[in-house]
Amino acid sequence: MSGDFLPEGTLRGLPGPLPANERILWQGAPTTGGLWVRAYHARLVAAWFVACALAFGLTAGSPISALTTVGLTLLVGAVGLALLWLFAWLNHRTTVYTITDRRIVMHVGIALPVTHNVPFAQVEGAALRAFTDRSGDLPLRLRPGLRIAYLQLWPHARPWRIARTEPMLRSVPDADAVARLLARAIEAHAELSQTVRPMIVPRPRAVQDNPGRLVAAE
Repeated sequence: MSGDFLPEGTLRGLPGPLPANERILWQGAPTTGGLWVRAYHARLVAAWFVACALAFGLTAGSPISALTTVGLTLLVGAVGLALLWLFAWLNHRTTVYTITDRRIVMHVGIALPVTHNVPFAQVEGAALRAFTDRSGDLPLRLRPGLRIAYLQLWPHARPWRIARTEPMLRSVPDADAVARLLARAIEAHAELSQTVRPMIVPRPRAVQDNPGRLVAAE
């Protein structure tokens, strides 16, 4: 993790200057729309407020009262969705994912930014979940004994992996290309270090109603 004061010459998203023999292959950030829909569950929140508005409207005593109740409920829902979009945008603005030829660096956090270094040697496996907007999630399965607190990572963690957290590059644009780049980088590093290398198995982008599932790496 990085502190608030970084050495001069440190690039955005990194905990310090890169070593002379390390190079950046890719940098990016999660898409605002992807975070809003899939991390903050905007569709589910919208459906909840619509259902509440209909229920309140049906139990109102008069048409005018029903319209007023429905309108106020939908207004509250719209404000809530706007706040969720703001949080998603702030995450987009403050997050930097970096892939070098040696590691993955995740600079995350709105109020209290931290930087997580994930060397390729600590990655046991990876996966790709692609979506119809060409964005996708890339969760990283760490080797046994390595763990980052789930709350410290969220929303940049694979959902429901709490006991053994999986850092995740969330909703990255052009995810297929990023997954291929990451796979090549991990493979090249493994060949140099003569270690067993994890693989990323990309899947075709899923249809709108079934946005895909994670594929375990070999």
